[in-house]
Amino acid sequence: MDGQETRIEIRVVDSVTKVPAAAWDACALAPASAGNPFLSHAFLKALEDSRCLGRRTGWQPQYLVASDEHGTTLGIVPMFLKSHSQGEYVFDHGWAQALERAGGRYYPKLQVAAPFTPVPGPRILVRPGPLADGVFDVLAESMVRIAQDNHVSSIHVTFCNEQEWQRLDGHGFLRRLGRQYHWYNHDYDSFDAFLASLNSRKRKAIRKERAAVARNGLRLYPLTGAEITAKHWDAFFGFYMDTADRKWGSPYLNREFFHCLGDALAERVVLIFAEADGKPVAGALNLRGDDALFGRNWGCVENYNFLHFETCYYQAIDYAITHKLARVEAGAQGEHKIQRGYLPTATYSAHWIAEPRFRDAVKRFLDEERPAVESSICALMEYSPFRQEGDGSP
Repeated sequence: MDGQETRIEIRVVDSVTKVPAAAWDACALAPASAGNPFLSHAFLKALEDSRCLGRRTGWQPQYLVASDEHGTTLGIVPMFLKSHSQGEYVFDHGWAQALERAGGRYYPKLQVAAPFTPVPGPRILVRPGPLADGVFDVLAESMVRIAQDNHVSSIHVTFCNEQEWQRLDGHGFLRRLGRQYHWYNHDYDSFDAFLASLNSRKRKAIRKERAAVARNGLRLYPLTGAEITAKHWDAFFGFYMDTADRKWGSPYLNREFFHCLGDALAERVVLIFAEADGKPVAGALNLRGDDALFGRNWGCVENYNFLHFETCYYQAIDYAITHKLARVEAGAQGEHKIQRGYLPTATYSAHWIAEPRFRDAVKRFLDEERPAVESSICALMEYSPFRQEGDGSP
């Protein structure tokens, strides 16, 4: 492949611990990842150690590892054998029902993803170097071969980057578009500078929301690194469980995971806490990359007007401005984020379908869905709160 016939060997391992952390992260934290921590050795090990991954939860690790003849790890695919479609945020439940109504079997399937995490980034994790393109192709071909050999219905590469999305098309994957809401830092030097970029009505609305939180006597503050103690994680788990029980009924993460995360990645964690009369009442978990803050989980045990917006959106913007991060990714769903400065942004996923007639049906669906998603992004941008030249907004 490099003119010297380098032989690429592929193996499947069932735990991140079977690959040395330095070798794994040479691929997972390559420059293309921009420090995105969700496929790092430490993050996946925290999920494994806390038993959030495994047969019991329906997320069985089947990591593909590409190595050269010297044993150097050249690439990794974070792949999972799944018995359901929970915790993915790219919804294929309708596909599963359609195939099973037609007499087929949708599960198990293969999922290439950051578990429970709708954060975009590389999914075919390749060590930089002259072999990188070839390693990508070998890993893509290996995914398909493994699916075929094991009679698996499908492979789903979710929240990949756009370059991977384009390249996987050449390996028989179907392309899907999605939508999230991200805030972008235009070199603001303060939250007020960000507000000054908004039209008058939206600027006043945000100030009103923040003032309402302050009037309730709530104190909000970020914690990171050694500032976060076991006491904070226990409190946050209480927030998470309260909200998860009300919204979803079946939380994906457990108390042990948050403690493992704190032990392994404390310097990447930004935990926003809200206190009332000295008592923690809400919190938001963020992880930090090299140039972005990724909002993940939120919860509260007491309800206050606008507290969710303050904890999850405005505090994240404040932190990003202070630390000169390029953007805040606020996760899936929520058109209400637009008026708070988070703009619609395309996300990408790629899907390989084994059964030819079912593949054709999914392709027709995606060929109609993609332009509809593109149109929705354009339409939603019309609701941008940012001042436009000539709009007369002060």
